[in-house]
Amino acid sequence: MTIDKVVFAVAGSFILLSLLLAHFHSELWLWFTAFVGANLLQSAFTGFCPMAIVLKKLGVKSGCAF
Repeated sequence: MTIDKVVFAVAGSFILLSLLLAHFHSELWLWFTAFVGANLLQSAFTGFCPMAIVLKKLGVKSGCAF
């Protein structure tokens, strides 16, 4: 898997998990959902994604062919 696919998979998992926690535990978990969404939105405009940096340091391959 490439970094982009891992980021999408983790973000989607975080969103689904926080929605489940909001439903069964506390609605305050929706703030975590908002945080993940805001981070995805800002990374689309700025190109800065903290998770991508961590994954790159862990050795996950990037999508480029170089």
